[in-house]
Amino acid sequence: MEMERAAVAFVFLFLFLGEGCCCSTEWRNLSRRSHQSEGLCAQLIRPLGYPCFEHVVETRDGYLLAVQRIPYGKGEIRTKSRSPVFLQHGLFQGGDTWFANSEEESLGFILANHGFDVWVGNVRGTHWSHGHVSLSEKEKEFWDWSWQELAQYDLVDMINYVYSATSSKVFFVGHSQGTIMALAAFTQPEIVEMVEAAALLCPISYLGHISSRLVLRAVSMHLDQILLTLGIHQLNFRSDTGVQIIDSLCDDHLECSNLLSSITGKNCCFNNSRVDFYLEYEPHPSSTKNLNHLFQSEIKQVSVSNQPVNNANFMFWPSPSPLKASYDVEGSPCCLFCNVYCW
Repeated sequence: MEMERAAVAFVFLFLFLGEGCCCSTEWRNLSRRSHQSEGLCAQLIRPLGYPCFEHVVETRDGYLLAVQRIPYGKGEIRTKSRSPVFLQHGLFQGGDTWFANSEEESLGFILANHGFDVWVGNVRGTHWSHGHVSLSEKEKEFWDWSWQELAQYDLVDMINYVYSATSSKVFFVGHSQGTIMALAAFTQPEIVEMVEAAALLCPISYLGHISSRLVLRAVSMHLDQILLTLGIHQLNFRSDTGVQIIDSLCDDHLECSNLLSSITGKNCCFNNSRVDFYLEYEPHPSSTKNLNHLFQSEIKQVSVSNQPVNNANFMFWPSPSPLKASYDVEGSPCCLFCNVYCW
């Protein structure tokens, strides 16, 4: 175990020191943050006066996902039917990401206050979800998945659940990894039939445009394969190993203030005063296989021709060569939003 930790620490030191970037001192306290013993509703939403209900969705492969519902806005009484909107978070995030700022700046609160029936998804492995019907989070099989399974099972089953519960087509909003999940899930005509329209924020359609030097370095040195070779199947920056790595980077000889921007790129509107609050809830765990799949992905295009999912549009992985796929979607309006600093 000590050799494993030393090897991982070396890899991360190489990455971060090689780029001359460092991390916020708040990262040192990740292991000291209280683990979420209550659900997202009790932690972030009900205390601000919003109605919120916890749901559990069992996927077809046995994962127990947390889904929150905010059926109407603050101080309102539900007197009429509202259009459901489903929010899907990105990589290393959970449903809390939609409520992490003020009520005026958090999309979950904004939509609830503007007449929507808000549903919030949390994929497998996040703090809010509830594990698996038979697998322990300590077993490597629990982490044997990538965004392919997140699309094929998690998102499809959550949209099915919301559609059945509301008897209404669902508006979809996805961010980052949540968008590549949507593009894959929407190749299934029966899922498209359940979606009224989709808004994709910082969408992932291909990875060749990434400009973050830190991410490019991680890809070029095959960090994902190193971690898999070391037998590290869960990526959890709140674990003892993860915190030790961050601690080693944020020692006294380093000024640690720019980790987030070194990963995500410049951000004109990031609220630095909220970092400590963000770190109360994020980052969430993901799987090393997911990182491996993202590094391998070579998404060429999004075309429109309504091809079924089993017609080579949804390719199974792993493979010795990079994944190549195209996603053919048709039927629901789809808007993509990005800016010049998206990676």
